[in-house]
Amino acid sequence: MYVANPSRYEAAVYRRCGRSGLKLPAVSLGLWHNFGSTGCFDTMRDMCRTAFDAGITHFDLANNYGPEAGSAETSFGRILREDLLPYRDELIISTKAGYYMWEGPYGEWGSRKYLIASLNQSLKRMGLDYVDIFYHHRPDPDTPLEETMLALRDIVLSGKALYVGLSNYDGERMREACAILTELHVPFVINQNRYSIFDRTIERNGLKQAAAETGKGIITFSPLAQGLLTDKYLHGIPEDSRIRTDGRFLKESALTEEKLQKIAALNSLAQQRGQTLAQMALSWVLKDEVVTSVLIGASRPAQILENLGCVQNTAFTAEELRIIEENS
Repeated sequence: MYVANPSRYEAAVYRRCGRSGLKLPAVSLGLWHNFGSTGCFDTMRDMCRTAFDAGITHFDLANNYGPEAGSAETSFGRILREDLLPYRDELIISTKAGYYMWEGPYGEWGSRKYLIASLNQSLKRMGLDYVDIFYHHRPDPDTPLEETMLALRDIVLSGKALYVGLSNYDGERMREACAILTELHVPFVINQNRYSIFDRTIERNGLKQAAAETGKGIITFSPLAQGLLTDKYLHGIPEDSRIRTDGRFLKESALTEEKLQKIAALNSLAQQRGQTLAQMALSWVLKDEVVTSVLIGASRPAQILENLGCVQNTAFTAEELRIIEENS
């Protein structure tokens, strides 16, 4: 029987979500990859145990995570039942709905019908009565924003989510949603968006500034740019890399000579800081207080422990930031 590490909170770092009362670990575990029906369950279980034993209390899912869609929630539900359920009140469990999940006109986007039905399915797959954070996963260009936000309010009022979040919104759309949610007294606390040294979209589209000004947190996904911000590709493409095993999100064409030179320069800087490139890339995302947490993915427990090294040094000198900007 699993018994959690009694020292799990001693070295862990937690940050507040904006001006809310909710704290998240600086590093959270995302179940986007490697937790679906094609993965090894024993490895999934070991990764979740390793994460929680190190003070990672937040596990992030979505209705369509797999493959196949929904299977990551099913896998996590089994891990909860067999290992983590006694610690439920120490966990932050999040899920989302917005992308395609099932056939027909009610299986994606942001209608009230879809969001409520999807969360009910997610809770059933995980064996939960509620999630801690429920996100609208992407803006819907056709459904009135008021309908989507009212659905989020009613989900909270039903007791099926404690907080709500928005994912993949830009600054302007987030401000509009925030105004509605504030008027409805909905505990909207966090935005989930892609952000890394190589991807500054939230700086260009105003989301980062809007979050700071409205007092909302940011949790970032793909902080390692699908593995580019690691030392994995410095000496060729490994056969077990994501490029080789899953070319949907990272393609070999991304590894241009210019990009490899930038990765090498960043790796050299990381070594000077006493970090791996992955650790430095995560530290860079966490350097600003507006970022509450970084979501890491992993294929084995050792990667989780290595990435946790980022929290020890999130300060950068002006010269280090200049070098990063030159190679971003």
